[in-house]
Amino acid sequence: MCTFVVAEIGINHNGDLDIAKKLIDAASIAGCNAVKFQKRTINKVYSQEYLDSPRQSPWGTTQRDQKEGLEFGKCEYEQIDKYCKEKGIDWFASAWDIESQKFLRQFGLKYNKVASAMLVNDELLEEIAKERKYTFIATGMSEFEEINHAIAIFEKHGCPYELMHCNSTYPMPLEDANLSLIKVLKDMYHCKVGYSGHETGLLVSTCAVALGATSIERHITLDRRMYGSDQKASMEPDELIQLVRDIRNVEKMLGTGQKVLSQAELEVKKKLRG
Repeated sequence: MCTFVVAEIGINHNGDLDIAKKLIDAASIAGCNAVKFQKRTINKVYSQEYLDSPRQSPWGTTQRDQKEGLEFGKCEYEQIDKYCKEKGIDWFASAWDIESQKFLRQFGLKYNKVASAMLVNDELLEEIAKERKYTFIATGMSEFEEINHAIAIFEKHGCPYELMHCNSTYPMPLEDANLSLIKVLKDMYHCKVGYSGHETGLLVSTCAVALGATSIERHITLDRRMYGSDQKASMEPDELIQLVRDIRNVEKMLGTGQKVLSQAELEVKKKLRG
């Protein structure tokens, strides 16, 4: 068993490529398998009325100013792609619209991601599924009927997928984790099931691995005090190192499930039983 660990950078780079690179460094040092970003075409995802509404941010006084300030374009992603290759870590992104999904194709990424908010966007799901890349599908905010419908699209296109149990609150209270749902989803859909977490701390994610999660995704940040809606539900670099270490130790503790006596135990057996 080897849990696939994803460090979700998302928009925690705050539009700064240097911060993005430092977060990639943190994920690489911790031993994560991949980092993940988010890609949006602002005018496609949000209404004109919403974009014109007021919002104070480091980039201006409207929602548009804030959204555009957080968005990377081709130049930045070309540098991210190069930097991740140098560091030997995969990257991918969750697209929030079809134009963004097409944009990501130019980088030849190994994986796709369906964000919880996009699980009911049939047109986007069709666009992703027809690529037939391994896709992580987050299930936050979703009823079983909605998950059934999304899976049907991926199976129609023969696209491999992995569900991710998720509670879409930021940060998530521990009592809302409902980790027993991991096994329920595995039994219902006969596929791998990971866990995408928005809680604080390490316990829920490590317990998810003990309960059979095949992937773990957590938001990361350089400092939870930084500007941004996702920062408080994110892990700082030292915590990420500890999380990956704990996950790998849980994998060792789970073992094979076979009843095999180790050499050390055989020696104790010989001593105590004669």
